Amino acid sequence: MRFPGPAGFPSTRFPLATGWIRRALPLIVMSLTPGHAGADQVKVWETGAYSFSDELGGFRITGASGIGTSDDPLVITEELNSATPVTLTIRTTKPIQAFGSAREFANGIMYMRIDVLNNSGQAWIEFQFELQEILNRPSVFGDGLSFDQRNKTPDNIRSSNFADFDRDFEPYDRLLFRNGKVDPLKTASFEFLLTDYTPRWTFYLVQDPRIPTG
Repeated sequence: MRFPGPAGFPSTRFPLATGWIRRALPLIVMSLTPGHAGADQVKVWETGAYSFSDELGGFRITGASGIGTSDDPLVITEELNSATPVTLTIRTTKPIQAFGSAREFANGIMYMRIDVLNNSGQAWIEFQFELQEILNRPSVFGDGLSFDQRNKTPDNIRSSNFADFDRDFEPYDRLLFRNGKVDPLKTASFEFLLTDYTPRWTFYLVQDPRIPTG
């Protein structure tokens, strides 16, 4: 059984003060943590009904905009400094209400575009995304979080640099872009729809650039 929020709090009720404290808490914790002081402090970017953080390391968010609709998608710009997997932390910043207005609620429907600068020094020949509701644990079919798994013929998944994609829903929720390349110091764009029909307060998007082997 899933619990989308803390016990005792309805998912659609979020007093202003409580919401402010919840949004500020990650920044407060980071400011007290060694290695996150001054210029190295992690910045949390808020846009729409969500916040986006590079707190788990390995990359840098450089911008965020949009509300998550098809006409105004969530656009996250990033810089990856290595060809190893990194994890984007996503949190709600507004009350949760499935299928509510994207301007007022975290509604579980997130049209996204991620623009990634390849600063790894190596060419990427594939790029994979993986969703996780619990960090380092696969998102299973029944948790409601996926790359729009109900749509068998999606027309909103595309990339500026890769011609094809594959989706896997068991035992992972993964989206792999292939048949292309991202050279060093070039930027690639990836567009897709995330759906979470039982929205959570926090979830994760693992990003894995692939380099040639052999």
